[in-house]
Amino acid sequence: MAARAAHPARTVVLVPYAQLMSLARQFWAAQVPDGFAPRFETTMNWARQRPWSPGATDLSFEIGRDLLAARGWLEQGGLRAQADALASVLVDVTWQAAEAARAVPPAQRSAWAARLRPQLLQGMEAPALAVEAAIARIAFEWAAASAYATDALLDGTLTSGVDLLVLLQGFQAEAVPHALAQQLGERALVWPVPVDAPAGSIALHAAADATEEAERAAACVLDHLAQGRVPVALAANDRVLTRRIGALLFTRGVPVHDETGWKLSTTRAAANLMAALRACAWDAPADAVLDWLKNVPQLGSGLVQALERRVRRAGQREWRALRASDWGDSEAVQAVAQRIADWREGLQATRSLPEWLAATRALLRDCGQWEPLHADAAGLKALEALRLQEGAGDEAAAWPQAQRRINAREFTAWANEVLESVSFVPPHSGEEQVVVLPLSQLLGHPFAAVVVPGCDERSLPASPEPPTGWSMAQRRLLGLASREALEGVQRASWRQALQAPHCDVLWRKSDDTGERTLASPLVQALLLQGDGAPAGDPRRLRECSAQPVGAPSAHAPQLVPAQVSASSYEDLRRCPYRFFALRMLGLREADEIEAEVDKRDFGTWLHRVLGVFHERLQERASLARAERAALLDAIAHEEMAGQRLGEGEFLPFAAAWPAVREGYLDWLQRHEADGTVFEAAETKHTEQLGEWTLEGRIDRIDRRASGTALVMDYKTEGLQATRDRMKTPLEDTQLAFYALLLPDREVEAAYLNVGERGEMKAVPHEALAEATHLLREAIPAELRRIAQGAPLPALGEGRACEFCSARGLCRRDSWSE
Repeated sequence: MAARAAHPARTVVLVPYAQLMSLARQFWAAQVPDGFAPRFETTMNWARQRPWSPGATDLSFEIGRDLLAARGWLEQGGLRAQADALASVLVDVTWQAAEAARAVPPAQRSAWAARLRPQLLQGMEAPALAVEAAIARIAFEWAAASAYATDALLDGTLTSGVDLLVLLQGFQAEAVPHALAQQLGERALVWPVPVDAPAGSIALHAAADATEEAERAAACVLDHLAQGRVPVALAANDRVLTRRIGALLFTRGVPVHDETGWKLSTTRAAANLMAALRACAWDAPADAVLDWLKNVPQLGSGLVQALERRVRRAGQREWRALRASDWGDSEAVQAVAQRIADWREGLQATRSLPEWLAATRALLRDCGQWEPLHADAAGLKALEALRLQEGAGDEAAAWPQAQRRINAREFTAWANEVLESVSFVPPHSGEEQVVVLPLSQLLGHPFAAVVVPGCDERSLPASPEPPTGWSMAQRRLLGLASREALEGVQRASWRQALQAPHCDVLWRKSDDTGERTLASPLVQALLLQGDGAPAGDPRRLRECSAQPVGAPSAHAPQLVPAQVSASSYEDLRRCPYRFFALRMLGLREADEIEAEVDKRDFGTWLHRVLGVFHERLQERASLARAERAALLDAIAHEEMAGQRLGEGEFLPFAAAWPAVREGYLDWLQRHEADGTVFEAAETKHTEQLGEWTLEGRIDRIDRRASGTALVMDYKTEGLQATRDRMKTPLEDTQLAFYALLLPDREVEAAYLNVGERGEMKAVPHEALAEATHLLREAIPAELRRIAQGAPLPALGEGRACEFCSARGLCRRDSWSE
């Protein structure tokens, strides 16, 4: 300043990025505690001194507004049909071109565009590149036609009173500061910040995988802190890895200041907001609506759980498929269901963006999500990004592009794009001793140690790929950073990191899939030069005594059920611990709403079809074969509608139905030939057996000509599986249990196997009387033993264990055998 006769108060120092402004001020204050100080600015911070608002066709660099404008540009460019898919692409490509356009003084920008326009699309004449050429053309015209906040610097408005501009140049030359320096001539000084210095102590860590790499990196940070090396920089080469390291440090009570942040859409607050929008779509999945409701403060958890039970019982994928009858008799549940319907209805009409913002704001307030979002830092950022704050929508109403009417799907996509494009940097107290920042922003910080994880060939390439959207020829034409320039930035950033007093370099030898990965070429060059030394494992070993896991066993005499069904007794026979978990504790898996229609659904449907068929057949006189087939078809369609089975999903079973129908009618004709007649279907029975009540629902009861009851249970499994049930008749409990429910009748029993190809085969129980007698004695004896405190061990054997819903409770997969 003295050499240029510049007064400090009229001197501006441009730093490469905003985080260096406060650092530069502190450095100046330490060196020159008295007198005037120069202004430390970035180009954007300096440009904000003159109020500026984007015009109707200007780039705003606010993703929400520019997405709407991009759609308008695409429609004008003949790409209306692809506008939804291409809007975000166009914004990204235009923002890149704007880096070159805003470095041109506004008075010269039209001439600059005219000079470049004829060359821009050379080589893109092929029809296959028509879309890419259209996007490039629109992006260029948009960037060239736009005004920018930094125009106030290049038109002399803010620089007229400047004696000296000192441009501190980082790793990469930025277009606007250099254009400003050229414009000011002798009143500008370009001063490179990076300096060549000897490398510090470099420790090399080759980890086996990402987990070990994260653990080693966290251990390195902890070691530096323990030795008083603060602050510590943690380079963010791989965001997933960095988040994992941050989580490990959090468990050790180490606060971290993350200067890079992460996508706003990944925060819990933004996820809850988007869940509300997705749940209000007309075709929203039932699971999506339930996920949203679990985060709605206005609804108590008990009501939501009651609602969820009924939704899962109904088994409908889409919320709109639920009927009033699905909510049961509870007035509270019915009232909540109606309230949810009102909320969803309020966000399904077509409207303009300002109207959408108002409707969304009203929904968040009504359901109680507004206050929690407002109280959360990420939630407040999401509300600001979407312009949901009071009064923010008024500005959006002035946007010409915002007046177009959009539907719920388009608004949800717009909101999602906004949240995906905005970064959230969590607030910090200023006391953090660990700072997360990109490798390129280590410049100028006095870090005592630097930890650089993610130094593999994918996360730290020596020559990074330029952003997509512009070809290399177009990048050269526009003056955007080339691959060579980006490689120079990467290598300079790497050298800067190695100059720290202590630097830990970490990479992994394999990725999460087990595929082998190589160290970054920058690391390989370091190894070839002999710089750095392999480091030992910094993780601290802990001695842990072995604690083998054995099969659990329960004692619960006070929980013995008073009612026993065939399936619950079968659970007791297969595995006592399964009986304890499912029948005594009453635990059960939640029904899957999104499950595909499977053979179980086919079996349920078939049971109902055959039951209704025989009940109607009883009411009519004898029907001919063709009439029976027609009746079966009619009932089949009725039950498909009644059980809300989609035609597309049920198609494989519907295709097999004609063969099943004909096979069943053939079998029925043979079955009725000896005088056997249908008596009842799906009947519920109870019988007292000592202190316990037996209960069950029998698929079908026929009556022989002799008066004997024939109990039948339909099976849609493979025929061999049904025959296997009868290999040891005394071990099969289902048919014998049903016989116990009919103590006053002489009973026969059989499984009727219904094959999908039309094969019908009855598999009779040959030892029913003996099995019934044994069961009559065994059930009360076993339940009495449990009531007296007998253990209920987990057996962990047999086929039933493979599909047991209590497997996670008994931890079968963790047993020490």
